[in-house]
Amino acid sequence: MSCGEPHETDCSEVLEKVYLYLDGEDGDEDHGHIRLHLDECAPCLRQYGLEQAVKTLVARSCAEHAPSDLRERVLLRIQQVRIEIDHVEFRAE
Repeated sequence: MSCGEPHETDCSEVLEKVYLYLDGEDGDEDHGHIRLHLDECAPCLRQYGLEQAVKTLVARSCAEHAPSDLRERVLLRIQQVRIEIDHVEFRAE
């Protein structure tokens, strides 16, 4: 992706590193280049906003707890599948 405008850091390079930037895992130098680029480049800023929204949604979804009856059903099904796998492996021997 490119907005067609010249930038110190290329659009594709910024978008490749946007998750590192969001997580604060980019280096100081990269962080400054990406921040500057986002300040100047509307298309990349929009894409950054989308990625940030997805990350926020995933984080919020992962923080919610499943109802206890659902949790019990899932654990029961996992046990059933394990038994089935053990049974198939035993028959193969």
